[in-house]
Amino acid sequence: MEIRKKGKVISNKPDKTIIVEVERRVQHPLYKKLIIKRKKFYAHDEHNEAIVGDIVQIVSVRPISKLKRWRLEKILSKGE
Repeated sequence: MEIRKKGKVISNKPDKTIIVEVERRVQHPLYKKLIIKRKKFYAHDEHNEAIVGDIVQIVSVRPISKLKRWRLEKILSKGE
């Protein structure tokens, strides 16, 4: 089963790797306020096509390295 996530590229400094920050909104269990939780995912970018600020879709794959378990599927919108 493939899992897909959408997020923003916050770094593309490593070769063939991007770091994607995924945001999700959850409700606090006691106070019921909406909170934004963020998590970083290391994704494989074979052709180094994503740049910082892009909104991308990543898909889960077999482990590629110690931290990389995701692969860039497509760029949804380009950043500035």
